[in-house]
Amino acid sequence: MRTAKTFWLALAALFIVCFGLGAVLQPQFQAIENARHQSNNFFSLLLGSSSRIFANDFFIKADVYYHSGFYPTIFDNNQAFETPHMAEDTGAVASHNEGEETTFMGPPRDWLDAFGRHFIPNRHTHLDEGGPTDDLSKSKQVREILPWLEISAKLDPENIKTYLVMAYWLRSKLNKVSEAEQVLREGLRYNAGNPQLLFELGRIYDENYNNPDRARTIWEAALRSWAQEEPDVPPSERLKLSNENFDNRFIFEQLQTYLAQLEEKAGHTDAAIAHLQQAELASTTPADLQQHIDELRKKEAKH
Repeated sequence: MRTAKTFWLALAALFIVCFGLGAVLQPQFQAIENARHQSNNFFSLLLGSSSRIFANDFFIKADVYYHSGFYPTIFDNNQAFETPHMAEDTGAVASHNEGEETTFMGPPRDWLDAFGRHFIPNRHTHLDEGGPTDDLSKSKQVREILPWLEISAKLDPENIKTYLVMAYWLRSKLNKVSEAEQVLREGLRYNAGNPQLLFELGRIYDENYNNPDRARTIWEAALRSWAQEEPDVPPSERLKLSNENFDNRFIFEQLQTYLAQLEEKAGHTDAAIAHLQQAELASTTPADLQQHIDELRKKEAKH
């Protein structure tokens, strides 16, 4: 009798333990399953949050290669490299760089330091500079940057800069426009509605596909997405001239400026002026935009 009672008590205790473990572990398994459906990224699941560290390392390696090895270490002055130059060159990423990028090593500490600098990269260069044309489609050096960026994107699919740089180089330097579009759409799959990715996608339709109507639709969608990123924050707050809002202001100004260019080319002066006036709200040089607005109004008056 006592044996049967002990058996049922043990069974009840085992049931309680199993139920408790299920309650604790189920949300964790659900989170993993959701992450798998959202990213479908093996590296992110395997490495967890550390995958972003590795992703950034691969991205920096690509930027180092872009500079032919002339790049600051953690012990040098990095102010001119806060924003990787590859990303800055795309025109879709705001630059936070300050100072002269060629003097990060500072003056030689002594004659030995000065002598040693002859045996390391000591000249500032970019892989896309110095050639007779902008066509680098046959450059092995340029193509070797892309694998580093592809690995970085796999490790951290939420890093917008990686997709922007890949797409920019593919379409602008390697003449692979369709592949650039695929990269941006892959980025949008992981970062739905991102204004920077949509901005670059619109540039492909405008500059490469010669489809301004499609570009306009994409850029207008990017502006709507920009507004929805912080729906509870008034646009006036997001456009204040401050370092905290610099990135928000930058992409907003870019979108408004490019839309203004589309409308101006189409002969829609009023629409172009309206977009330029919006761009003024975010610009650090509103006087330049106002000058262009005045020129458009003068041309309109003559007609």
